[in-house]
Amino acid sequence: MQQIVKELFQEQTISKEESQLVFSKLSRSTINKGDLLLRPNEEINTIYYVQSGCLRNYILDQEGKEHTFQFAVKGWWVSDYIALYGKQKTLSVSYVECIKNAVLYSISKADFDSICQAIPQAARIYIRKMEIAFASFQSRIVENQMFPAKQRYLNFLDAYPGIANEVKNYHIASYLGITTESLSRIRKEISAS
Repeated sequence: MQQIVKELFQEQTISKEESQLVFSKLSRSTINKGDLLLRPNEEINTIYYVQSGCLRNYILDQEGKEHTFQFAVKGWWVSDYIALYGKQKTLSVSYVECIKNAVLYSISKADFDSICQAIPQAARIYIRKMEIAFASFQSRIVENQMFPAKQRYLNFLDAYPGIANEVKNYHIASYLGITTESLSRIRKEISAS
């Protein structure tokens, strides 16, 4: 119990009672590579903390092409944020797929909100994580508009160190908004330099 609570609170000190409250609201689960955690058109009221493994959040366009917009690795939270936090309460729009066996801790949004009220540093930590995630999403939009594919790939490697060899090329290509052929060409170019 103490380890996961320490991870969530990033080594900040909280009381034994607060720690027990947090732990009582968490559910631990393991999912395997290839499993879908979320699908479109589901009611979403849960967020997931990734203790280990890797997941990806993606959508399918009208032609059935995948567009990955998030990889969730150790220490990250994942859900369908449009359904969970959107201005209009909607059903989920995305898939969350496990791409490397994962251990997750889930908590309902209602329980999380009550923890944030009872333990103010929980709210501060989560707000900081969300700020970082929002900045990351905004940076990706800017990068996709302004940077060539090679630079976007290099930025991806900085953002997700070590993940490039663990996920499929088409996952990375869909994240970068390029074809798998373009990604292969970029990788060859980089390894030749």
